Amino acid sequence: MLRAAGLALTVLTGFSGLVYEVTWQKYVATLLGSHSEATAAILGIFLAGLSVGYSLFGRLTARIVEDARRREKPPRLFLFYALIEGSIGVYALAFPWLFDAVRAISFAIPHTAAGFGFAFDVGLVALLVGPPTVLMGGTIPILTQALSTSLGDATRFHALVYGFNTIGAFAGALVGSFFLIPGIGLHGTMFAMAAVNLGAAGLFGLFERSRRRPVSAEVSALDTPDASVFAVLALVGLLTGFGMMVVQNVSIRLGGLVLGSSEYTFATIVSVFVLCIALGSLLVSLAPRIPRWVLLLNQVALLGYTSILYFAVESLPAWALFLRSRFGTEPSDFIPFHVSTFLAIFVLLGPTAILAGATLPLLFHALRRDYGDVGHVAGALYSWNALGSFLGALLGGYGLLFFVDLDRVFQVALFSLALGAGLVAWQTLPRGKLSWVALATAVVGLGIAVLPAWDSRVLTLGLFRQRAGDFERMSDVHTAVALRLDSQLDRLVFHEDDPVASVSVRERNHPDGVVSRALMTNGKGDGETRADYPTMALAGLIPAILAEKVERAFVIGYGTGVTVGELASLETIQEVRVAEISPGVARAAPLFDFANLGASTHPKAKIVQSDAYRALMRSEGGYDVIVSEPSNPWTTGVEMLFSREFLQAARDRLSPGGVYVQWYHQYETDDEAVKLVLRTYSAVFDRVAVWYGLGADLLLLGMQDADFEPDLARALRRMARADIGAGLQRSGIDSPASLFAHELVPVGVIGLDDTPGPIHTLIQPRLNHVAGRAFFRGGAGSLPALRSGREAAVGVRNSTLRRYVEGLAPVQAEEARRSATLEACRYRRTQCITFVVDLLSRNPDLSELTPLLDQVYGPSPRARVGGAVSPEMTASLMRIAAPGFVAGLRLVRPEVAEHATHLYRRFYQYATPFDPRILVEFWRKCRAPVGSDGVCESGLRQAQALAPNGLESNKSQSGAD
Repeated sequence: MLRAAGLALTVLTGFSGLVYEVTWQKYVATLLGSHSEATAAILGIFLAGLSVGYSLFGRLTARIVEDARRREKPPRLFLFYALIEGSIGVYALAFPWLFDAVRAISFAIPHTAAGFGFAFDVGLVALLVGPPTVLMGGTIPILTQALSTSLGDATRFHALVYGFNTIGAFAGALVGSFFLIPGIGLHGTMFAMAAVNLGAAGLFGLFERSRRRPVSAEVSALDTPDASVFAVLALVGLLTGFGMMVVQNVSIRLGGLVLGSSEYTFATIVSVFVLCIALGSLLVSLAPRIPRWVLLLNQVALLGYTSILYFAVESLPAWALFLRSRFGTEPSDFIPFHVSTFLAIFVLLGPTAILAGATLPLLFHALRRDYGDVGHVAGALYSWNALGSFLGALLGGYGLLFFVDLDRVFQVALFSLALGAGLVAWQTLPRGKLSWVALATAVVGLGIAVLPAWDSRVLTLGLFRQRAGDFERMSDVHTAVALRLDSQLDRLVFHEDDPVASVSVRERNHPDGVVSRALMTNGKGDGETRADYPTMALAGLIPAILAEKVERAFVIGYGTGVTVGELASLETIQEVRVAEISPGVARAAPLFDFANLGASTHPKAKIVQSDAYRALMRSEGGYDVIVSEPSNPWTTGVEMLFSREFLQAARDRLSPGGVYVQWYHQYETDDEAVKLVLRTYSAVFDRVAVWYGLGADLLLLGMQDADFEPDLARALRRMARADIGAGLQRSGIDSPASLFAHELVPVGVIGLDDTPGPIHTLIQPRLNHVAGRAFFRGGAGSLPALRSGREAAVGVRNSTLRRYVEGLAPVQAEEARRSATLEACRYRRTQCITFVVDLLSRNPDLSELTPLLDQVYGPSPRARVGGAVSPEMTASLMRIAAPGFVAGLRLVRPEVAEHATHLYRRFYQYATPFDPRILVEFWRKCRAPVGSDGVCESGLRQAQALAPNGLESNKSQSGAD
């Protein structure tokens, strides 16, 4: 009973250990500013701490046991372990405050060199996270010794402790990532896990009453332990830990290319590895007897199956697409799809991880009879294995990728496993066969060295973004992939797997003879020199037009360099500092110089190899323009750039009158994610506006000045300058009205009547989970519809286009409206139809609008946001815009008035606002059927609330109508 309870508690301690690791990674990312670097740092420190802990507590356990033998008393191992668990819990309670102190020290110490600064911060992280990880290393050696009653069952209980602890870690990886952190935040998660450790400490303290005699050594004088045997098998443990950690890191990177690099992909792959390692250990515990040759067979099978995985990699994108095509895009499909993905990854990677999980118990079994102190043996073995895992995380997950691609890193893992298998064979087989062992190991190593490279064209296709297809059979998928690869219009011209991402550049020859290039990170497009040029250029030009002055600019993410090139081309700009975290993107930069005004070699552009957060925090002086061009927030690590803390860092580095702009993708998201992003923005910036670049690409503008309003005269003067005018022309903008048509939400509207709701912070991260679910559905998020008359009044007053048009002569104003309508109809269907209705309401005989209407109603690939707009909807909108229509009505049914309200809110444009009196009149003439009392009165109040303040007096008349 005692041992069963102890094993159950190891599940909880394993659970808390993985939750701590996941949570610490989130904390450290706020200090290091990078998800990839934070992951590498935490994983390395975590494994190094465990290695030290295994060794330290293995020795301490042996000392405690030996001291108890001398005193002829049971060793107080349960009490010792209770103190360790309690210390972890107390440390977790203090962690949030300790982290704040470490971050304050980091920001207070000048970082003169980027490499030194990063090393200094990693050192601080090691001091912060190191102590509890060392304490966690006590679990295996102490409990193996405490729960084993004899050498006969030492192997079984060692495997059970390892297996149950790892089962808990498997659950912690999933629950921590998907439920605890999104639900209660980083601080809340730390406190919850502290309670788990303190509770476990109390229970283990109670177990001390039932403490047992130590396991006795059964070593005869003829069986003196051979130190060389231990050294060889410990080295096997190190090599296995190294190889499997490299395989896990490469699998995570491949998972991003095959499934999309979201939080769900990362957690699923990690959890599969952890679960299978636990299963491997538990399988060893079930064996009634373990012959010597089993360890050799296990290592050979591990090498063989992992080698097979190497050849399966290129087919994974097609199989993943086939799996995705089996599911729809409804929310109810989300869990079944990810369960299926988990099972598929389990089938693929499970065997190699299970075999790896069996290695350490088998090594323990091979040594435990020669070394009676089983706690010491377990501690030493796991210390070497954790050291190997630490090196695998450091080199395989980070260091080697500075020099070679993922396929070569995988080969390094195979070399490691082959050497480990060779050492086991050398230790196990008769001496006469050692020459054959050496020859076989050399032949296997040579075979690994000449393995063919993976086809980057296949791995970077980004098939994970395709959610539907006519794929009845797997052969249909392979045919579709082959057709894409054979296309002469799209070819791969650059590929590099760097420590941050897999970066590639694809070149496309368009039918009209134009050549464009697209930047792909982890298989996802992050900028194309033709299709995305308007967004990338306007991301720099719009703030340059609106800011008080334009002398210094900061760009987050080099991308294709279009934004950098446009800013650097401005006469008044003195410096454009660029923070680019990916070495691959930096090396690919010259490939885009043909389309970005030579940005990579421009004397004003200074590219800093750093993540955005750390580069901003370490920058000196203020910036007039800051532009952030992140990927979609469902991508792991990108959500940091949308957090309150990051936005505050950007706001604090704006010069007076400066403007911050962030590119936000309105596709592959949903309304909840859009609202979360805008709430977070309005919680940081005093003034927020929303513009758009190319259709679904939003440009979020933040200003730190509470009284900031665009200076229209200054904006027009800047647009008249040759440098800015040339940039607008390159973006397809030929007039001020065309540019101002890109304003969706004027300054002052966002946050005006904001309803309470959560925001996205580094301590309470939410966006990556919300965005990840939205990405699965693949829909489009809408900007919040009009909610109040206050929003209408402020938006209409601050609309740049409306102010511009009202300052023109009638003929010029009419021409400006047509230019704005043409621009809106190029990209955004919802805005287009409202502009068209406005023109038709002014002049119903505008026959030249027919092509625009054809574009609105037709299958325009550019108009992806806003949904389909039918001619019937146009007619309904015309009624809202035509006072004469409602005046001729005697009665209006409630459902008609409700439909009018829906259209009014959805299609309301601040530049061309509907007359609110018409909507109010709809509801004044509302007559509800018997039994529906109050519907019309409630609708009238809502209509009056949507009107600007001038209609407040109408409320008193509602009773008479």
